[in-house]
Amino acid sequence: MNLAQMAWRLTSRGRSSERGAELAVKRMLQLYYLSGRPPWDSGIPAPELVETVEGAQALPPGRALELGCGTGTNAVYLARNGWDVVGVDLIGRAIRQARDKAEAAGVRPQLLHGDVTRLDELAVTGRFSLFFDLSCYCGIPGHRRDAYADGVTRRAAPGARLLMFGYGPESFADGISGVTADELRARFSGWDLTDVTPGTNSVPTFWFTLHRR
Repeated sequence: MNLAQMAWRLTSRGRSSERGAELAVKRMLQLYYLSGRPPWDSGIPAPELVETVEGAQALPPGRALELGCGTGTNAVYLARNGWDVVGVDLIGRAIRQARDKAEAAGVRPQLLHGDVTRLDELAVTGRFSLFFDLSCYCGIPGHRRDAYADGVTRRAAPGARLLMFGYGPESFADGISGVTADELRARFSGWDLTDVTPGTNSVPTFWFTLHRR
């Protein structure tokens, strides 16, 4: 049995209850980090984020919140480009690696071990002009997704941008993973979904851009 099959079995076992689903997702992520580098952690800043920060219509540096920051590749990139960065991840091993990576790069993003659907418990305060999510939301059990959206919305400055990468539901057999444009329109009230760009992966993936009204 390979790692992906093990992760699916753990997740499918836990989906019968809300708490079980949360624990299963956490165990799945821990498995990936224990195995070495998880598949979403390339060690290279996401090109779509780079375009947002350095492209022809680049945002001016401000405050950024990365949801599911992993080992800190994108948080460190943002900090090196003048952003005041907060990164949150559920897995302690990932945050420890992110802090080491930030120290080696000579930058000081605030890197927090915790649940992105419970930002109030982490004292993530103030307003942010940029939110970045690299396949975090699409793995959150459905009963916690409103809390994610509410937490982001409360911290969004007027005109804030949410840049999210997500897998389509067809990519999984666990019944809880994946995200669609229609779901984001429904959950993120007060936001406009301004762009949906299909990814280049072998399974359905998308880059979503939302703007706070």
